Amino acid sequence: MIRIDKDAWDVMVAHAESTFPNECCGAMLGEIDGDTKTVRSAFAIENAFQGPQAERYELRPEDLLSADREARRRGMDLIGIFHSHPDCDAYFSETDLKNSCPWYSFVVLSIREGRFHHAKSFLPDAEQTRAAEEVLCPGS
Repeated sequence: MIRIDKDAWDVMVAHAESTFPNECCGAMLGEIDGDTKTVRSAFAIENAFQGPQAERYELRPEDLLSADREARRRGMDLIGIFHSHPDCDAYFSETDLKNSCPWYSFVVLSIREGRFHHAKSFLPDAEQTRAAEEVLCPGS
């Protein structure tokens, strides 16, 4: 299960809506207690994809490393990555799976006509062959 504090959730949704019709991306920081992850903070990361950003996002390795360093500086963990899907459902695509890390949660926000519609969270397996849906409790 992944719980996302209201302030962090508001940052995630605002970033996804503000980058529409392009995909956004960002980091989620927080704590892990057994099978429960709690996101306390989220922040935007620049979509570094060089092609049409409405179809894909890409994180630079140095940005991911910076996010991990920021989490440690705050005494937290890097819980995972969030990104948006403009004008389509929140699902974990083949591209998402191929570029995933099995130790992170991946929250996908569906943004329809510029407004938040719904979200889902996914946990990829170590082989990057499938991603199970994770219980998501946003804004709690």
